[in-house]
Formats: sequence, C-alpha cells, structure tokens
Amino acid sequence: MSPRPKIALNMNEILLAATDIADEAGLHEVTLATLAKKLSIRPPSLYNHFDGLPHLRKLMAIYGIENLYAALADCMGSESGDQDIMELSKAYVLFARKHPGLYEATLAAPDPADHEVQLAGKKIVDLALSVLQSYSLSEEASLHAVRGLRSILHGFSTLEQNRGFGLALNTDKSLELIIKAFLAGIKEMNT
Repeated sequence: MSPRPKIALNMNEILLAATDIADEAGLHEVTLATLAKKLSIRPPSLYNHFDGLPHLRKLMAIYGIENLYAALADCMGSESGDQDIMELSKAYVLFARKHPGLYEATLAAPDPADHEVQLAGKKIVDLALSVLQSYSLSEEASLHAVRGLRSILHGFSTLEQNRGFGLALNTDKSLELIIKAFLAGIKEMNT
C-alpha cells in the first residue's frame, strides 16, 4: 500500500470542515473521526492542530462568535437606532439559519467562562451597546436591554431551528413585529 500524500492543513481549513459537518448534521456529529474523514486524514493528525475534542469545541465556539460578530457588524450603519436594531436582529437570525451547527457551537463552549471565549463574546455585547446609545439609557438599563434582545433572538432562532413555529405565518414578519415590540419597550425604559 502506498503512503498517503501529505496534506498541509491550517486551522482555518479545519474549522471550515468542522463547520460544514456541524451545519449539515449537527454539532454532536463533529468528532475527531468525522472531521478526519472529511479532511481525508487520519484522526491522530488532528492533534498537530488542537488538543482533542474539547479544545476543538472551544475553537469552534470562538470561530462561531467571531463570524456572528462579523455578520452583525456588517449590517450596521444606518442613522436610526431602531433600524440598526432591526437589521442586527435580522442578521442574527439569518446567521443561525445559515449556520445552525456553528450557531450551536457559539453556545456550547466547554468552558463559557474561558477568557478567549469571553473576549470574543464581549465584541458582540459592545456592538449591541453601541447601537443602544441612541436611546440614552443608563448603563444598567442598556445591559438589561442587550440581555433582553439576546434572549429574543436566541429564543426565536432556537424555536425556528427546532420547527417550533408550526403555523403558516411568515417568520420574518413575526420577527419584525417582535423587534418592533422590543423597541417600543426600550423607549418606555426612559420614562
């Protein structure tokens, strides 16, 4: 039997392959064996790039958070806080639709308190806080608003991924109405 050809891999290629597996079959299907098979390498070769499955999950979480941040940041820039929040919300849900497995990875870091995971997530919180500045909320109220918006978007995305919306209603319209209600609530926080 002839030896396998050497394939030079980098971490980005590994993360892309892991993302493909996660998005197609679910995060639980990302194993060293399935990843090695997708990359046409032997599983032990993966240890040249990361220290086992928990480390890969952490790297996927950071990669997913960074990609989510990029998607959110790309939609910013209107003159209206309301419009930016609406666009941010649509971008968040679209990211979860396009990358269900990678989105799941953003929530499934082996240690969510890990410093690198926290730094990646802080960028998203800071982005949301910057959008909320136009509402003149206190720092505490802004943090509550970010927490509320994340809860809405994560809940909506999770329900949609799990086919929790059984009625024949347009989910994009539902999202728009929910965010409009959220925005009305934000404006009441100042009174």
